[in-house]
Amino acid sequence: MSIGKQLAGLIGWLILVYLAAAIGGFGSANAPVFYRELTLPGWAPPAWLFGPVWTALYTMMGVAAWLVWRQDGYQGTAKPALQIFLIQLGLNAIWSWLFFGFYLGLIAFIEIIALWAFILATIVLFWRQRKAAALLLVPYFIWVTFAAALSYQIWQLNPQAL
Repeated sequence: MSIGKQLAGLIGWLILVYLAAAIGGFGSANAPVFYRELTLPGWAPPAWLFGPVWTALYTMMGVAAWLVWRQDGYQGTAKPALQIFLIQLGLNAIWSWLFFGFYLGLIAFIEIIALWAFILATIVLFWRQRKAAALLLVPYFIWVTFAAALSYQIWQLNPQAL
């Protein structure tokens, strides 16, 4: 694969993950205000931390997908791995809408568990393709594990809001 095609692929995967981030971002536009109004567990991070963490995670996600894609493109054994990646990316974008946009605590929690499972499946499939790609997703998996616990706890502490 030529350097130009590889660079275009990297840009394309990064645009795709940042587009998912933007979709989720629109759903969580009121998150900073809503977050301040909620009863939070003592271990909840400050609201300002989410933006930088998610920016780093989305960047690593885009690079991970690109590493798998650049081996065989969107074909062969890379195709199912990238398809699962795309499903988890869609689930990622939807979660913010469910929790911060529509205030559906239970549905958002069920959805984040599905997201968690698809991230794990993506890591397993990426590991078979390119170990570095799988390792790039480990911080994302850890963060979503933390986010699932946090969203559950927030939902439980705020039944009137969620």
